[in-house]
Amino acid sequence: MTDIASLRPALAVAVAAVAVVPILASARRPNLREGWTVLAAGGSFALVASMLPGALSGTVRVSNLGTLVTGVELSLRADPLGMLFATVASLLWLVTSFYSIGYMRGLDEGDQTRYFAAFAASVAAALGVAFAANLVTTFVFYELLTVATYPLVTHDETAEARAAGRKYLAYTFGGGVAVLAGTVLVATMTGTTDFTAGGIAALATADPILARAAFVLLIGGFGVKAALMPLHSWLPDAMVAPTPVSGLLHAVAVVKSGVFGIARVVLDVYGVELTGTLGMGLPLAVVAAATLLLASVIALRQDNLKRRLAFSTVSQLSYIVLGIAILDPQSIVGGLLHIPAHAFMKLTLFFTAGAIHVETHTDDISEMAGIGKRMPLTMLAFGVAAAGMAGIPLVAGFVSKWYLLLGSVGAGQPVFAVVLLLSGVLNIAYFWPVFYQAFFESEDDHDAKPLVEFSLGGETRSILPEESVYEPDPVTDGGHASEVNEASGSSSDYQSDGGHASEVNEASGSSSDYQSDGGHADDHDGHHGGPPAGGWERRDWLGGESTWFMLGPILAAMTGAVVLGVIPGTAVFLRLVKVIVTAATGVAV
Repeated sequence: MTDIASLRPALAVAVAAVAVVPILASARRPNLREGWTVLAAGGSFALVASMLPGALSGTVRVSNLGTLVTGVELSLRADPLGMLFATVASLLWLVTSFYSIGYMRGLDEGDQTRYFAAFAASVAAALGVAFAANLVTTFVFYELLTVATYPLVTHDETAEARAAGRKYLAYTFGGGVAVLAGTVLVATMTGTTDFTAGGIAALATADPILARAAFVLLIGGFGVKAALMPLHSWLPDAMVAPTPVSGLLHAVAVVKSGVFGIARVVLDVYGVELTGTLGMGLPLAVVAAATLLLASVIALRQDNLKRRLAFSTVSQLSYIVLGIAILDPQSIVGGLLHIPAHAFMKLTLFFTAGAIHVETHTDDISEMAGIGKRMPLTMLAFGVAAAGMAGIPLVAGFVSKWYLLLGSVGAGQPVFAVVLLLSGVLNIAYFWPVFYQAFFESEDDHDAKPLVEFSLGGETRSILPEESVYEPDPVTDGGHASEVNEASGSSSDYQSDGGHASEVNEASGSSSDYQSDGGHADDHDGHHGGPPAGGWERRDWLGGESTWFMLGPILAAMTGAVVLGVIPGTAVFLRLVKVIVTAATGVAV
């Protein structure tokens, strides 16, 4: 690798960060505000993409921004591992920007300017984590990412959202403290915190006890955002945020910064050989294997679609950690390749959940029977992404899991191959009921439970009575507090932090009044949760189910997942991963 001085890594971060100012200044002009968002996202991605050819050919661009603390430079370095994370984050920010416009306007969300500004700041921090040249710079941006994403987690400003925000801060700041402590230990033992492919050489002669302690602190600190059990519980609770934020948390920035940090520690701080010598690879692999199985079992019990996806994320992130912890070149390829694979697939799944919420105000799987008639393209995209998550061929997840299986067997640890296969079965178990209900069951007579019927399977109801009334929780991921009862023509008064304004039911002339900080004005057809009277309206396959601001990004993310599955060798991510692994292990893959 050849380092050359360049402003491009710093500019990629700066474009996203500076965009916060014009976004805030355009609060009264929504089109201009969202134009700034898209422009910044496109600019950051263009800058990152311009550095890809150099990263593949061995040219690393470095931006030195001055001395952070004595002996430590604030430096950004676009090496292949950083480029992997930065490319995923910048590309999917662009896709999510368009989706956010459709979602936030579709629900008439309040505080949209704050949302778009915080989103830009979050991606800037994520790019800073990606390009950080040493542990201290990583720590700075890692903590900034927590601060920037907090307003997004608490966006609805309900009691539930604030509680989730407090929990998020407690967990992630606690993880940051652990990262800082581990960084100090590494600096004390080696005199440097700079990332080096293959690891910092001086660690090999350091006190093994201190070296192991620093490893545990660093992995534990990054493991919070990587949602390793038992450090995961903040993640499902954060689902109170708007759905595009869930996509940011689960696919683009936050959780990926956690698994990326673990990859940095194993590959560029300790190195594969020293990690194995210290005996730290196997315990980390065991924790990852336990997490991916337990989270999958918990996902079976979740009726709320976003919470099921949240526990799926906890499980899928551990594929990445497991691949790195096995310490075999093939498994590391699989683990790192699962970073973009999971990003495209999980973003597709969260986008579909958000579109369902915007268009039908339905959040629970037990209320989605027949919804494929109403949202055919959306649910087809869900099925494709879910198949990839389960490791079905022709979608991205199959390729990364194939490498993980090869690495497990090649490293002489077939037990982890069995874990991976079992996890694939569990993925089918918790995704298939959603797709099956959407296309193969009707609203008036359907099986409301997940695939298995016992205590670990969740719902035990079999048939919902025809006169069943759907009464979801008063606050959902979109912030809706209630709705008008069309049949009775009655009105309800609410106080809501998240909020809806008022609406008028044209058929009955009744209204619902709210006290709100800023909010949702429309409730579509007055229906809220599950199929309306008479069943789902059948829509065609030409996009009539939603706005293209949401449907376009759904199909784009799904297409990315398919491209990574069908032509992985052509897609840049696999080539980039092979460069990373070759440099870290000395073995060409």
